[in-house]
Amino acid sequence: MKGDRVEIVVDAGDTTRTYEVVAGRAGRRVETAVRRGVVEVSEVTRSGSVVRTARFMANRVLALVEQPVPREDPAETAARRPLGEDPES
Repeated sequence: MKGDRVEIVVDAGDTTRTYEVVAGRAGRRVETAVRRGVVEVSEVTRSGSVVRTARFMANRVLALVEQPVPREDPAETAARRPLGEDPES
């Protein structure tokens, strides 16, 4: 979902580097996968096509932090305010 993000902290020899992959548009999500010694973080559309991918060697990755956007239940938001009521008043 829009706003989901994953932070990747990588060992760069004498220092660390932080990279961030963010789902920038509505309907996009961020997926992570670890395959054959490679960490892959991808931004994916609703239909499943990959928009962009970041790849890192798994032995260099120090931290992989997934930060999802808090989601609200549509039924809860509708129940809070009766229909026809102005949200500004």
